[in-house]
Amino acid sequence: MPIQVRQFACLSDNYGYLVRDGATGLAAAIDTPDAGAVLRELEASGWKLSLILNTHWHPDHAGGNAEVKAATGAEIVGPGEVRRISELDRQVGEGDEVRLGETTFRVIDTRGHTAEHVSYYDQADQVVFVGDTLFALGCGRLFEGTPAMMWDSLSKLAALPDAVKVYCAHEYTAANARFALSVDQGEAIRVRADQVFAARAADQPTVPTTIGAEKAANPFLRAPLLAAAVGAPADDPVAAFAAVRAAKDVFKG
Repeated sequence: MPIQVRQFACLSDNYGYLVRDGATGLAAAIDTPDAGAVLRELEASGWKLSLILNTHWHPDHAGGNAEVKAATGAEIVGPGEVRRISELDRQVGEGDEVRLGETTFRVIDTRGHTAEHVSYYDQADQVVFVGDTLFALGCGRLFEGTPAMMWDSLSKLAALPDAVKVYCAHEYTAANARFALSVDQGEAIRVRADQVFAARAADQPTVPTTIGAEKAANPFLRAPLLAAAVGAPADDPVAAFAAVRAAKDVFKG
């Protein structure tokens, strides 16, 4: 049976997610950006939480672990770096599988934003929870990793089927679209940006996105094609990505 995803806004620009296995009714929280918000959503849904799936250790992703675990008894699963902020019941990394009832998540190592960041891919339902690695029209800042690490991580995600729904952790898309327009004048980004601006003007979320949509318009996945616009060699995808990321880091638009 398919999963259900309950998406909710919290903190200043985070999205939290509850995922329910349709066969057993067991639920997981993807990160715990705001313990109070997670617990309110659980109460409203009536779902039983059995897992917390952390993507990385940052406080707006794992800061609610202790409170949510105390209230629900959920098992905390994530990369080893989560121990910097919380207890961790099960450490996972590249290629591991996590079961939520009859739903299986494959762990993908998507380091770059942090040193051990992971994503959770449910192949059967064609969804992936990517934390702060890939955003709609963006990607995470390189706080602990290198451009080569992040390019490798983005390439892994880009290799997933185009139809896969991408659930990222922040509503950054309007700002990302403004940057994308500064380095890419292609039709795909112009159309996408108009859609994003209209959605945000109507206070509608721009998440989830899809792998196909990001491959078509996300400047970080398209970095080698934009190399000339950012003064990078076209034959070096890592250098092109690094240049696009550096341009975004100082962009003021």
